[in-house]
Amino acid sequence: MPSAFRRIALYGKLRSAETEASSTELREFLKKRGCEVLPEGDTKADLAIVIGGDGTMLTAARELVRHQVPLVGINQGRVGFMTDIGHGDMQAGIGAILDGKYSIEERTLLDAELVRDGKAALQTLALNEAVVGKGAQGRLIEFDLRIDGEFIYTLRADGMIVATPTGSTAYALSAQGPILHPAVAALTLVPLNPHTLSARPVSVSDRSVIEITLLRALDARAHFDGLALADMSEGDRLVLRRSADMVRFVHPPGYRYFATLREKLRWSEKPLERRPAG
Repeated sequence: MPSAFRRIALYGKLRSAETEASSTELREFLKKRGCEVLPEGDTKADLAIVIGGDGTMLTAARELVRHQVPLVGINQGRVGFMTDIGHGDMQAGIGAILDGKYSIEERTLLDAELVRDGKAALQTLALNEAVVGKGAQGRLIEFDLRIDGEFIYTLRADGMIVATPTGSTAYALSAQGPILHPAVAALTLVPLNPHTLSARPVSVSDRSVIEITLLRALDARAHFDGLALADMSEGDRLVLRRSADMVRFVHPPGYRYFATLREKLRWSEKPLERRPAG
């Protein structure tokens, strides 16, 4: 049975000898398998193979999602929640995918619109999260939160994270937010150091429209996946809703979400034994 993936684009930050060696090795392997290797950014690819970490995967996903190009990752980063295949398993993992042994998982994105004076000042995407936060001044910001038009609260804080299930294991997790399984149709809202004990993370339907209106701030910014940012002024409104597009991840045989969490978060890892003093 011929592979569904014949035209393959390689993505990666070729800034290290390790990454360059992996790219060269993979390019030769794909050619031997009869695949056409396309340059990075070619939207006519059947598959994009991303060499690097989650940051590289985020960049590739944002570029390719509108073109419905599926992605698979070779992990050469520090954690790699979105890059399934280790360097040592690169040829075996990609070979299995080319043999038709894979699964495809769709992940939710956010459409983000920054509204200023009634007009769109910025429109972008977020696969992990959108964040409204304090800028270089380091002072608390104050904002209103509305969900589906309903006023929720006014909050003084360092900011607010709105994360997808994919992003729930990224910045939101560091801020004590919940982990959302990718199959859960939800978004999580995580306040950053709120100036109250009552503001806690909350999960809402991913069909909700979330609006954050900046009320007071000496300096504030909106961040999207850590890759795009915009300065915000008092009165600006960030509107977030589920995108009509979906990122498609290709997983090799044996992929399991909770197995990934166990490995990356070191669940069930035995504590180090203390040696007696002296």
